[in-house]
Amino acid sequence: MSNARKMMNEVPSELASRYAGALLLLAEESRGLKAVEKDVKALDGLFAESSELGALAASPIVSDSDKAKALLALAKKAKIGNLVGNFLGTVAMNGRAGELPSMIMAFKKMLAEKRGQETAFVRSAKKLTAAQKTSIANTLKKALGKGVAIETDVDPELLGGFSVQVGSKFYDASLKTKLEGLTLALKDA
Repeated sequence: MSNARKMMNEVPSELASRYAGALLLLAEESRGLKAVEKDVKALDGLFAESSELGALAASPIVSDSDKAKALLALAKKAKIGNLVGNFLGTVAMNGRAGELPSMIMAFKKMLAEKRGQETAFVRSAKKLTAAQKTSIANTLKKALGKGVAIETDVDPELLGGFSVQVGSKFYDASLKTKLEGLTLALKDA
């Protein structure tokens, strides 16, 4: 399951929110919020691209110090800044590396709230173009009356169309759902 799909169904734990809040505070105090935001986005991408990274972070077999070394090496290779790199090391040494995806999600939500935005999770059958993302964001902004940060995920099982979740609101315009509805209607006929 991809990060965006997980995020649609998960609420960050209190622990993840505390760590994310600490990272946000450090980023603001160091006046490096833009750099930290970029680094967190890169880290989120790394977790999304590699299920092995998530497995390593959550593994009870790998020691916390080995997780820290691996995460720090990854951060260096991905050119992630010192603040987020140190955060990764601290998280791993505290035995919380498995919570990193949830911490990333919490950080992004907190940042969106700070900016007066909502986060919309958009699943589509194919990768959305920049124009499509902008169109969805503009439509949601009009509907919600505030800015919207878009998180996207490709889910080929949808067959076509897309679904959007903003908070507890869910809109499903996927071909899969429409076909399932048609199947049920035909069975009832």
